[in-house]
Amino acid sequence: MTWYEDEVRLLEQKIQSLPPADDRAVFYGSSSIRLWTTLANDFPDINTVNLGFGGSTLASCTWFFERLIVPANPASLVFYAGDNDLGDGRYPEEVCLFFCEFMEKLRHHFPDVPMTFLAIKTSVARWNLREQIRRTNQLIQEEITRRPHTQYIDMASPLLDEKGAPRRAYFEPDGLHLTPAGYAIWKQTLLPHLPAVNNLVKRD
Repeated sequence: MTWYEDEVRLLEQKIQSLPPADDRAVFYGSSSIRLWTTLANDFPDINTVNLGFGGSTLASCTWFFERLIVPANPASLVFYAGDNDLGDGRYPEEVCLFFCEFMEKLRHHFPDVPMTFLAIKTSVARWNLREQIRRTNQLIQEEITRRPHTQYIDMASPLLDEKGAPRRAYFEPDGLHLTPAGYAIWKQTLLPHLPAVNNLVKRD
C-alpha cells in the first residue's frame, strides 16, 4: 500500500483543512471518484467532499479507512471501488470479501451512516472482464440487501448502448475513465438515490 502514500497524505491535509460540519456527503474510492471534479456543481445543495485516490482498489480503500473516512466524519458515504481489483486479477469472490471487510469498518465507526455503493462500470478497456464485473456486482448487491442503511446503485447499465457494449462517448481515449458526458450520466443516475438527501440539504 506504500505507493498510495503521497496521495493519501494530501487527502489527510485536505480533511484537516475542512471546516467543522455534520452534513458531509463523502465520495470515496478510486480514480472514477477522484476525477469527478464537478461534484460541487452537480450536487450544489449537498456538502460534498471528494476523497478519491488514483489507482485505488477496494482493498486499499479499506486499508486507509481509519486515516481518511474516520477523520472526515461523513454524514453519508458514496463509494466506488473494485474496478482496479479485478484489473489486478482478483476474483469476484475476493472483491466481495474486501467489500465485507470495508463494511465491517464502516459499521464499527459509523453504525447508522447511509452508504451508497456505485456498481462497477463495464468500460471499453476492461470489456474482457465484463463477466467478472457482472459477477462482482451481483455478489456485492446480494450482500447489500442484507445490510441496513446501505444501497446499491446500478451505475454500469446507463453507460452501455442498446447492444450492451460501453458507449465510447462516455469514456476517455484510455477506455477506462469517464468523459464529462459519462459523469453527466452518473449525476443523472445518482441524484434521485443519494442517501439521506433530505438531511443533507443545506438550510437557510
